[in-house]
Amino acid sequence: MKVLVTGGAGFIGSNLSDQLLASGHEVVIVDNLATGKRENLPPGATFREVDIRSEDLHEVFRLETPEIVFHHAAHIDVTRSVRDPAYDASVNILGALNVLECCRQYGVRKVVYAGTGGALFGEPSYLPVDESHPVDPISPYGVSKHTVEHYLFAYRQNFGLEYTVLRYPNVYGPRQDPHGEAGVVAIFALQLLSGERPTIFGDGTKTRDYCYVGDIVKANLLALNTPVCGVYNLGRGIEVSDLQIFQAVRDAVGVDISPIFGEKRPGEVEHIALDAARAKGELGWQWEVDLDEGVAKAVAFYRALPERKLQ
Repeated sequence: MKVLVTGGAGFIGSNLSDQLLASGHEVVIVDNLATGKRENLPPGATFREVDIRSEDLHEVFRLETPEIVFHHAAHIDVTRSVRDPAYDASVNILGALNVLECCRQYGVRKVVYAGTGGALFGEPSYLPVDESHPVDPISPYGVSKHTVEHYLFAYRQNFGLEYTVLRYPNVYGPRQDPHGEAGVVAIFALQLLSGERPTIFGDGTKTRDYCYVGDIVKANLLALNTPVCGVYNLGRGIEVSDLQIFQAVRDAVGVDISPIFGEKRPGEVEHIALDAARAKGELGWQWEVDLDEGVAKAVAFYRALPERKLQ
């Protein structure tokens, strides 16, 4: 079938597009290349350089008539969302609304939405967090990503547009950009490979739920092929501290460098891990790649880059 991937030149979107093509689907990628990279575009995909907020997006949908849309294009910088919530909302809410309007007008059957689990629940009252936990985001990024979930529900009720929301943990792996807190494996790897001392923001005890990009791609493929409509947390359900992820990357690189500890950044929760039992029961999804294996794959990717530098 023909599928459209917004943000398909980015980290997760490009890995997903690779697998969609390998599965025999016709893939159209929409990306404005603000953070996505042209070199990530897979051979065989149709590429449209368009901002999701632009009216030009309607022409793309009119010409391509996709059956399924994977919506990955987003502003993902939590810290910047605190400084500039209007920009964050313009991309993550108004951009998503433009995508949904295109879906409604041009006969898209289903949207698979890349949501967030890490920034959605605020400081959780229990861990790992399931889908029934109260949603109290403390960053504008978490607010904007969650808002789209409500729009998806409304579009299904009013227009019959099917959807699956996949709430991502901290995803890492090859092609991850070294920008923002979510790119910490990439940041640490590139710095350690260059002999630099990475900075951990806070005292190193902050925890996240790290999941390898290949496992996240598998969840998207399962969502494509199921009639189930709903919201699903993804993750390993395991808390990993900043110091632990640093040590895992350092071990994979094979150096003896200690981190620098800096001030905690605003808008970040202290602890999060996601319960993916619903995704396992209803989608048949289960993570497979453990942390050491996944970090080793990521480090191998960055070690092979011709120029090891933060961009």
